[in-house]
Amino acid sequence: MKVACAQFRHEGDREKSVAKALDWVARAAGDGADLIVFPELAFDFFFPQVRADASYFDLGEPIPGPTTERFQAAAAKNGIVTVINVFERAAPGRYYDTSPVIDADGTLLGVSRMHHIAEEPGYNEKFYYWPGDGGWPVYETKAGRLGVAICYDRHYPEHFRALALGGAEVVVVPTATSMSEQAFRDVWEIEIQAAAVANQVFIAVTNRAGLDGELQFFGESFVAGPNGMIVAKAAADEEELLITEIDLGAIEETRRHVPFLRDLRTDLYGTR
Repeated sequence: MKVACAQFRHEGDREKSVAKALDWVARAAGDGADLIVFPELAFDFFFPQVRADASYFDLGEPIPGPTTERFQAAAAKNGIVTVINVFERAAPGRYYDTSPVIDADGTLLGVSRMHHIAEEPGYNEKFYYWPGDGGWPVYETKAGRLGVAICYDRHYPEHFRALALGGAEVVVVPTATSMSEQAFRDVWEIEIQAAAVANQVFIAVTNRAGLDGELQFFGESFVAGPNGMIVAKAAADEEELLITEIDLGAIEETRRHVPFLRDLRTDLYGTR
């Protein structure tokens, strides 16, 4: 199968950004991609960089809602599994950082909400987001069994382990990681490679690119295989539609020779 990481720059407003993203969906499908993944909050100004401004709650929208429905139509038209990320208004005063997962026939299979919420310079997320409450769903898609880890979730090995034990073959990571997070950039690939090999899955990380407000997003989206090796990587800083062919059969092959999940002793670890 082919995975497309849409290393995307926000165009200044939602309508322009969504219109460009819909074109990218068609481009990816035309190039043979089975799955396309967009970065975190790709279609909006990255507002968590602004501390505690309640006006940004106006950007929230329901799921299904206008943005999700447009991508459902595009997924069906182009026959491609599509994962986007939006600021979800789930109920009055209740908001999540959420990735809707859309199958290749346009069906909204469900949503994954970011569990781990950051609070640091440039990422004042605890004011805007509730912690995700939907567990670790794994979606049966036309492209394979898919799990999602949104941005800050990627720093938690337990998140990837839960998805792998749930049957995920590919974990996608929509993120908005910037030059201000040098400590994260230093381990940008290492922690994902470790998660990929520990759980013997493919992991596709899709980052934003370009300057947005005070944050410079550095791109460098990439795909890691079940042996932990980098399969493909996008350029730094600039937009790129990175399309990578992966062989899901490599998961079986890797697990036959290095059966980490078989030998996992969950009975010894407890629940804390």
